[in-house]
Amino acid sequence: MEPCPKTRSQPAIRDLPEHSRPRERLINQGRSSLEDRELLAILLGSGTGKESALGLANRILELCRYHLGHLGQIHVRQLAQIPGIGPAKAVKILAALELGKRSLECKTLEQPQIRGSADVFTHCKNLFLHKDHEIFAIALLNQANRMLGIEQISEGGINFTAADPRIILRLVLDYRACGLILMHNHPSGQLQPSDADRSLTQKIESAARFLDVRVLDHLIFAQHRYFSFADAGLLMGASP
Repeated sequence: MEPCPKTRSQPAIRDLPEHSRPRERLINQGRSSLEDRELLAILLGSGTGKESALGLANRILELCRYHLGHLGQIHVRQLAQIPGIGPAKAVKILAALELGKRSLECKTLEQPQIRGSADVFTHCKNLFLHKDHEIFAIALLNQANRMLGIEQISEGGINFTAADPRIILRLVLDYRACGLILMHNHPSGQLQPSDADRSLTQKIESAARFLDVRVLDHLIFAQHRYFSFADAGLLMGASP
């Protein structure tokens, strides 16, 4: 009798519909939308001839009793003994856990609180100083108006840069932000907002309201000066 052919416990990731693959889901839906096993599968990168990366991720979760806190306590040699893992993948997983731990420790430090446009200018002006082209960026805030992070959205020409509201809202979800501050520069030194600046601000404000997120301000930087939409009363929402 011929031996039965070996089969995978589940389909390879490449055989899944594109919208179901972990990497594509992280890109399109944000990292918070992924399950633990999907995040582990991304770190693993590939499975074996017998088991997909998602299957290997399940084995890792079984080892730590489905508690990521226990995973951080497992020795690299123990993790490497799982068939299909090996030392290289084990080291990569534990290194990622250590980075996550250090990131969490950094987040416990007091982040700057934004009380008004002057605070935004102080903390963000270096991003725009001495630039000869436009840059669009956002600052993401928690419920207490403490800054969670700054993300550059796009770069443009001398007098124009585009900002895709979909990218901005995806970052809002990734950071779990409650507040949002828009920022861009005018290399010409002109502080007054253009019609395009006003239109984009309104568009992002309207989109953010569906996520119950407030656009707190939109600052235009011109070297050592700035213009604030909130201070000028040009926003639908409240200022910081």
